[in-house]
Amino acid sequence: MTGHSHVRGHHHHHTHDRIDAALEGSAQGLRTLWFSFAVLAVTTVVQAVIASASGSVALLGDTVHNATDALTALPLALAFVLGRRAATRRYTYGFGRAEDLAGVFVVLVIAASAVFAGYEGVRRLLEPQEVSHLPAVAAAGLVGFAGNEWVARARIRTGRRIGSAALVADGLHARTDGFTSLAVLLGAGGASLGWRWADPLVGLAIAGAIVLVLRGAAREIWHRLMDAVDPALVDEAEHALSHVEGVRAVGDVRMRWLGHGLRAETSIVVDPALTLVQAHAVALAAEHALLHAVRRLTAATVQVHP
Repeated sequence: MTGHSHVRGHHHHHTHDRIDAALEGSAQGLRTLWFSFAVLAVTTVVQAVIASASGSVALLGDTVHNATDALTALPLALAFVLGRRAATRRYTYGFGRAEDLAGVFVVLVIAASAVFAGYEGVRRLLEPQEVSHLPAVAAAGLVGFAGNEWVARARIRTGRRIGSAALVADGLHARTDGFTSLAVLLGAGGASLGWRWADPLVGLAIAGAIVLVLRGAAREIWHRLMDAVDPALVDEAEHALSHVEGVRAVGDVRMRWLGHGLRAETSIVVDPALTLVQAHAVALAAEHALLHAVRRLTAATVQVHP
């Protein structure tokens, strides 16, 4: 605006520490993804052997489901690797958005899982089938549940720690897969009692549960794609800025996620009698306050108005 001076502060104190923390977050995410892939690969092999011997369509469906869940680790791992690349003159903000694109893929896989589970449930309800080796089928269901729950806890815990919505969504997906595996166990129990309808009905219930998880995961990824943040983070930023010496008023605070790190932009009002150097010092202090107050904030730009 005419008559207003604009001073942007780029405070680098602890910035390298923040970047190092973001890189460590990517490393943690990669370790969790490879662990998940290994666990689910073993689970899939065990279930595939039993499914081929028993002729259980429910177990076959669960095996395919677990195999696709294991494969979702690959695009996420690629996104974490891309996210660690330095910014370029074309991608000036870096490659953090790759993680959000991977999250979209995960949501699509969850949706496909819900459709598949629902289709199998309806088909088996209309065309009941005999299942042999029921104890082995039940054991395979328990193996599937244990493997998926183990993976789900690891993904959700790491995703929340490093701020990865995509990894949390994939963890929720693994958790629903675990309950799908339990449906195999319940179906085997019902079959042993001669209840042919038990397995398909449980399968349909699981499909409904997957839809609920799909809704939550899709909402998380939608928020990331639309640059939504928790309003509490904005409150923390405004509170920190208002307590900086020399700041008379705080303008709009904008934040967005890039991968699992936050970036912020804001403006502050200072005494018009301040020199350029003094105003710049206030901007640096404001950025310093932001970096310390807001968790997972990796960079901030502060614009000064007299």
